[in-house]
Amino acid sequence: MSQTQAPEPRTTLDPERVAHWLARHPDFFVGREGLLQQLKVPHPQTQGAISLLERLVHDLRERAETAEWRLEHLLETARHNEAQYQRTRSLILALLEAENVDALGEALSTQLSERFRTQAVALWLDSPHDGSAVQPPQMRLDDSARATLEELLDGHNSRCTQLSREAWRTLLPHSEPPESSGSCAVTRLTMGEPLGYLLLASQESEHFRATLDTLFTDYLGEIVARLLIRLDTEHARRD
Repeated sequence: MSQTQAPEPRTTLDPERVAHWLARHPDFFVGREGLLQQLKVPHPQTQGAISLLERLVHDLRERAETAEWRLEHLLETARHNEAQYQRTRSLILALLEAENVDALGEALSTQLSERFRTQAVALWLDSPHDGSAVQPPQMRLDDSARATLEELLDGHNSRCTQLSREAWRTLLPHSEPPESSGSCAVTRLTMGEPLGYLLLASQESEHFRATLDTLFTDYLGEIVARLLIRLDTEHARRD
């Protein structure tokens, strides 16, 4: 009587070796497309399974949506940069046309209000640059105002920070103060020597929040400082 032969133990392939082999033979499924329909993979959003082709379609759709979002984000950034450039261009051209410090202050106030939603501007200068009486937004710098401005700067050349109602009344007496506190961007004006301070303010406490970059304020301060020197020189020549 013959003995019953024991079944051979079931063997399985190592998944890593299968993956490595398929990577070296990307044309394996050519002519075997039916296998693709039979393969099942985890569903990306549920606990079920879907066919490999369905998963590929899902992944491709997600990639297309991500690429579309990135493109829209780039276009939106480009539109914002273009608008910012146009606003800055108009501001600088208006400042260059100023014939005296009063006209410079008026151009600053008008352009920053209309194009950058800046509700109040003050140009605190060490002394009247043409010898005449000052008028807002140009202000005559005194010890009290200097101390308040330096406190706002806190050791920085430019800074965005909160502006209390009391500080607003001190630094922007020509403008209506906020009910509680506003915000401001302040920069020190220097051109080889201290010239004063430029203060931009908003009644919105988060408009000039502390996390904002001061690149624009630095740039504007450099432009204003150079124009003050130029206007001083032109005034001295006329005298």
